[in-house]
Amino acid sequence: MGKTVDKAVVLLSGGLDSATTLAMARAAGYACHAISFDYGQRHRCELEAAARVAAQLGAASHRVVSLGLGDLGGSALTDPAIDVPHAPTSGIPVTYVPARNTVFLAVALGCAEVLEAAHLFVGVNAVDYSGYPDCRPAFITAFEALANVATRAGVEGRPFRVHAPLIELTKAEIIRQGHALGVDYGLTVSCYDPDPEGRACGQCDSCRLRAAGFRAAGVADPTIYQ
Repeated sequence: MGKTVDKAVVLLSGGLDSATTLAMARAAGYACHAISFDYGQRHRCELEAAARVAAQLGAASHRVVSLGLGDLGGSALTDPAIDVPHAPTSGIPVTYVPARNTVFLAVALGCAEVLEAAHLFVGVNAVDYSGYPDCRPAFITAFEALANVATRAGVEGRPFRVHAPLIELTKAEIIRQGHALGVDYGLTVSCYDPDPEGRACGQCDSCRLRAAGFRAAGVADPTIYQ
């Protein structure tokens, strides 16, 4: 009788970081169930990218869950009346979506409980990032603690682990890891403000971090720009 393969739920946006996270989880031997969110984001082309990445990296399944975060507003990513900044800003930028990773991880946690998966993977990063509070180690630690008191599995002695393997890596280190694991970054989309054809603006915070990461990693940038 063969060894049972551990299941994991992996948050997959279709961007560079989440693609690398999926590749790392697969390389670690997990059967990965990818989950993406249609939450009213202006860059919905990332959902098509997520489907491409899930297929390329051999996810066991991929589902897209619809959430109405756009109904809440408060972010340049969900409110068309707020422009995406095309220059660096100070503090937490207007591209921060209120409580987004908390909501995403909560839904992924429910999915994991249904699938009887004990592991959640999320591609947050607290080094080369936009300063979002829900990308920091304290958030991951707190959410894991919450998961284990808020679920039947947790209180019945089947604890969850929340993995954030990129959290202390630079963007260049992330790209090198993914490149070594065979991630096709040409399938990914990182831009917050792409044109109708899905081409990157090259000026938003996410585009700048991505481009600088490829330069520092010494890896060719496959991004298609406007």
